[in-house]
Amino acid sequence: MTDEKKNSDLDEENPEVEEVLEQEQVEAADEGPDIDTLLKELEETREKMLRVAADADNFKKRMERDKEKLLKYAGENILRELLTTVDNLDRALEQGSVEGGDPQQKLEAMLAGVDLTRKGLASMLERFNVKPIEVVGQPFNPEEMDALTMEAHDEIPANHVIQEFAKGFVFKDRVLRHAQVVVSSGPEE
Repeated sequence: MTDEKKNSDLDEENPEVEEVLEQEQVEAADEGPDIDTLLKELEETREKMLRVAADADNFKKRMERDKEKLLKYAGENILRELLTTVDNLDRALEQGSVEGGDPQQKLEAMLAGVDLTRKGLASMLERFNVKPIEVVGQPFNPEEMDALTMEAHDEIPANHVIQEFAKGFVFKDRVLRHAQVVVSSGPEE
């Protein structure tokens, strides 16, 4: 009997042996790629990870440069708007320095120019969310006001603002400059 015939006779006699042989063939096929293939895939994955890390680092550096540039030029828009105010003030001064003409008329023209410039500046500040703090007659608030002095006052109650020396301003929700005020100490005794 040949070996093949013996094996086939054994297989026919014992179906479990046949099943075990088939299982071994399947396992041999499922062992996967060889070590060289795995090393190659590992190297490719490593290279991809290095590229992703480099891209992330470049992105971080680019964002940092953009942030620095934004901070460096953050006030550019408001400064551009202020140039219009400077131009208007120059025109008002020119109006007052023109030779000849009625001095009263020149003064009135200059004051009108300064008033228009002030209104334009107030409007520009409002566009940038800078608003004046209304203080006269209000209770004294040390978070928004600096008291320069206290005076007795018959009509305004104690710890309320009588007079404003310098306007206070808020920018969005933050005090930009405290108002400088005179505060009532109450009626004279």
